[in-house]
Amino acid sequence: MTSLTDLSDLVDVVIGVDTHVDTHAAAAIDVRTGGVLDEITVEANAEGYAQLVEFADQHAVLRAWAIEGTGCHGAGLAHHLARGEELVIELDRPERAQRRNGEKSDPLDAVRAAREALARPRWGTPRQGGERQALSVLLAARRSAVQAGTDAQRQVFSLVIAAPEQIRDRFRGQQLPAMIKTAAALRTHASWDTETTTTVTALRSLARRAQALAQEAADHQKAIKTIVGRWRPDLLAQPGIGPIVAATVLCAWSHPGRIHSEAAFAKLAGVAPIKANSGKITTRHRLNRYGDRQLNRALHTIALSRIRYDQDTRDYVARRTTEGKTPREIKRCLKRYIARDLYRLLENRPITT
Repeated sequence: MTSLTDLSDLVDVVIGVDTHVDTHAAAAIDVRTGGVLDEITVEANAEGYAQLVEFADQHAVLRAWAIEGTGCHGAGLAHHLARGEELVIELDRPERAQRRNGEKSDPLDAVRAAREALARPRWGTPRQGGERQALSVLLAARRSAVQAGTDAQRQVFSLVIAAPEQIRDRFRGQQLPAMIKTAAALRTHASWDTETTTTVTALRSLARRAQALAQEAADHQKAIKTIVGRWRPDLLAQPGIGPIVAATVLCAWSHPGRIHSEAAFAKLAGVAPIKANSGKITTRHRLNRYGDRQLNRALHTIALSRIRYDQDTRDYVARRTTEGKTPREIKRCLKRYIARDLYRLLENRPITT
């Protein structure tokens, strides 16, 4: 994230872009007057991206692009502009409350995007591609495999509970991993009735699906570890940080300079305390539930691991407990400190020889 006092000091025009799956709507805004110079809607493909650049060339050489959804619908356009060394500003989707009582259209959203970029004292650059994008793709694929595998395991358990007694007896006393293995090896018999045959067939299918998804998740994790180990092995050397946590942190951070301070990184992670003062009470804070929830979960995982295995952290917990802090409050403090240390590590990569 870059700090600027006024975007108009750098450019003459801001091109706001409202992105969608099939089309992108753009509006050129004069930075001096805030007026709309022109509007255009193009297809969301290479030809459309080229049309947008030609559209911008007609209005200014010194320009910036304010794009909503650079990590999803606007990813292709953002990459196209990055190759042309254009100045791209990343924007979040507008909050519904801000336009609830107003008119809604794609060109109007493009105008809003451009004017929002002009109003910001700080503006963010899109996340990088390359290794970061590769990690993001692998994390998404692994998360899907884990969730689907968990669903399949639950369904196996439920079917075993309701299965005919002669089938249920095979699973009696087994834990879920053993149930999956047993179910995957089941065979049908010609003498069984329709209910028993169907139940066994379904159990075997679900168990084998769970096994295949578990292997898929393991393969994704191996690929994630390889990329993280090649890109930032210093993260894996930190206590409580494994390949999945490291990849999650790297995807949120992206590259040096994108996040302007450790306080901003903590806010992104949802671990910056929010003041909740009232009257004479000026020391009250509440939990911040905003920010990147995957990053917040990663910090929580680090905190739990260090509480259990890291002696320095255990000493800190003991000291804060004697001061009257609750376990929940201590974890919140730890997550804030972890965010600070991670940001400093990420921004100041150690020199390797």
